[in-house]
Amino acid sequence: MTTVATRTVEYPADNLTMVGHLALPAGAERRPAVLIGPEGMGLSDVERRRAEALAELGYVALAFDLHGGRYLADPEEMLARCMPLLADPDRMRGIGHAALDVLRGEPRADPGRIAAIGYGTGGAVALELGRDGVDLRAIGTVNGLVTGRPGEAARIRCPVWAGVGSEDPIMPPAQREAFTAEMQAAGVDWSLTVYGGALHAFHHPPVDHAAPPGVGHHPRHAQRAWRDIVALLAECLPVTD
Repeated sequence: MTTVATRTVEYPADNLTMVGHLALPAGAERRPAVLIGPEGMGLSDVERRRAEALAELGYVALAFDLHGGRYLADPEEMLARCMPLLADPDRMRGIGHAALDVLRGEPRADPGRIAAIGYGTGGAVALELGRDGVDLRAIGTVNGLVTGRPGEAARIRCPVWAGVGSEDPIMPPAQREAFTAEMQAAGVDWSLTVYGGALHAFHHPPVDHAAPPGVGHHPRHAQRAWRDIVALLAECLPVTD
């Protein structure tokens, strides 16, 4: 296993002090880099471990924050913050750009070779960076099939992969169809994987607090979704590039 170094990084965004988790692979040379956005509850050990897993594969990885260092375990509090955020592309872009600036400023990260992945709200942030024309090598989102402002998807300059559970009530078939129609109309190189029988946030291990209806872990599909993300990065952002 590759030796991974980690550190906490603080930076301003959305009128908060965000607290991200940076993971660095062994060595001293510049490496391709990945932004990782969390579910609406916020940054947790789940995303921190994924950043470290990507660092073991040779990427510089930053799991970014949504809520100023807080994890919103209460579903009502989480929805009260995330629903206005998801309705405001400029705020999402601000959060994404702030994290991107941190990653680009890391000496080990190659600023010309960056991908953005995310889950739920964090995936929506990754997509908004693409719609804002950011030079990314790939965008991957799970549970985050959020459409943007008319015409702005044409600014996306990289492949987009999306994953969703077939039984996800938060991202139902109509939402999937709207998302894929947006991507297709914009000429984006896109793909969608539907995981049969999976609910919303199926990739996330069970939590010890209340969760919104329609949320549930699916161990097999969680592993498959992670493999699909790793495959996306291997294709679009190889560590040997």
